[in-house]
Amino acid sequence: MIFTHDTEASLLAAVELANSELDPDTMSTVEDLDSYFERWVYTGSHTHTRAELDAVRALRSTLRALFTSSRDDAVATVNRMLAEGGAVPQLVRHGDIDWHIHAVSPDAPLDTRILVETAMAMIDVIRADEMSRFSVCADADCDGVVLDLSRNRSRKFCSTACGNRSAVAAYRSRQRESVN
Repeated sequence: MIFTHDTEASLLAAVELANSELDPDTMSTVEDLDSYFERWVYTGSHTHTRAELDAVRALRSTLRALFTSSRDDAVATVNRMLAEGGAVPQLVRHGDIDWHIHAVSPDAPLDTRILVETAMAMIDVIRADEMSRFSVCADADCDGVVLDLSRNRSRKFCSTACGNRSAVAAYRSRQRESVN
């Protein structure tokens, strides 16, 4: 494990959220947000409203810009995110998850909690000088953010679908070349 469990989970959740903006938009309904909330084991307030969905959707471009920025630019963005969220880090434990850091109240709006949890996770990335763990999908038709948590830094695609599509295209290209 490169980072702590909560850091990795926050980063993976934020990358999924940033990529949900791509076509097809996978964060378009309150039900999509409910599923996201449950999948990433968020705790605290969740209003299940269109306003909450809109606020979470509004984070996507900020997250994409953060993940594709330089280390120094990421620092400025993270500091702004923490200030805007009123972050006050504290250790918490809940459910099956051992001690980890939350930096805003569980009553804070979901978009604020996502923003601050992502910023807290990015602190670890920046301090470890691991911004190279982020890239853009190698599929020519995709702009998805890739978070590579592999030891050998071999992840090139944002999803299995993009990796498969690229492999099929390469296979077909080789087949055409062998025929000619």
